[in-house]
Amino acid sequence: MEGVSAEQNEIYLELAPENLSRALKTAQNAKAVKIKLTNRHCPCLTVAVELPSLSSTSRIVTHDIPVSVIPRRLWNDFKEPTVPTFDVSIYLPTIKTMKSVVERMKNLSNLIVIEANRNGEINLKIETDLVSVSTHFKDLGNPPWVSDDASQSSTQERDTDVMSEATVDIKKLLQFLAGQQVNPNKAICNIVHKRMVHFIFLHDDVSLQYFIPAIA
Repeated sequence: MEGVSAEQNEIYLELAPENLSRALKTAQNAKAVKIKLTNRHCPCLTVAVELPSLSSTSRIVTHDIPVSVIPRRLWNDFKEPTVPTFDVSIYLPTIKTMKSVVERMKNLSNLIVIEANRNGEINLKIETDLVSVSTHFKDLGNPPWVSDDASQSSTQERDTDVMSEATVDIKKLLQFLAGQQVNPNKAICNIVHKRMVHFIFLHDDVSLQYFIPAIA
């Protein structure tokens, strides 16, 4: 692959994920899969799937997925956000369990409070004029972050029982949880007190990050 230059050897593309998912479903038992950027009636990501065959001839299924090429002037909009110094980092409970809890809470409130400490405890809470509901998880563990940043090291000096919290839109949290079809190897929640929640999902060959700003 060749990008726009030797220094910026990249191409930024935008596409509908369902189109790519549909194309890759035919590749589950493939002998080989080739993906290339082509120009049909419009820019396309062409997926050529070579399927097993009983004869000597190959069976190849081709999908042309329309894409939009992102101009270089917009590349900064797609850069990975910088991670702010967080107050607490904690492993999440199983996503299925967490999703089930949040789904029940969404019928009672539009906002949810996520709070955690460095003692492996995380709480999910909703509070309204009529009801107060909370779910508690413990013994989850805290990731052993190593940082040269002096401000980050201050996180390690916090009282392990002190809670940091962020109030977020419950629909945004549920949208994130509902989108995780495969359980990650590790799921981490970082909280910047009253400012934001930063989730990291670690899979074998990819990591997913999700930022939800806090609501004052």
